[in-house]
Amino acid sequence: MSTDVGGMIECRPGALIWGEEDEDTVWVAAIDLFLLNVGNAYDALACLFGVRNIFGFRPLAVDRGLPEDTSDGVRAGFSAYGGSAYAHGATWISWAELVAADWDAADGSGVHSRRAVAGDTTQWGPVWEVMRTLSGLHGAENVRLVVWFG
Repeated sequence: MSTDVGGMIECRPGALIWGEEDEDTVWVAAIDLFLLNVGNAYDALACLFGVRNIFGFRPLAVDRGLPEDTSDGVRAGFSAYGGSAYAHGATWISWAELVAADWDAADGSGVHSRRAVAGDTTQWGPVWEVMRTLSGLHGAENVRLVVWFG
């Protein structure tokens, strides 16, 4: 049985203007991963999120669940996917965390790097480009990727 990934990139457009604690600073869904065609390459899911990690990667964001303050758009997308009745896990990661990650870290065999399986030149490249662009507008801490698995 295969594992699919669903999710969205979201950002807080008002955070740099009004501050992160302002009542008008809320997370907003930016784009669905479906539109960015990430696929479900297990080595990428393993190194990023620990899903099907037979590769021995040290994943970046494991089992964090949906963010408590996630956007209505992400909640609607998760619900449309089947919600917790269908999804067998959810997590998230900020652009700031992704930028700080060791992209040269290898899997358990020492052969495949995180960059090789999920870097800019893989199917995940468009995701990173969107997040990079939003980060330039709103700040790295105000852009995150929320994913779930089915």
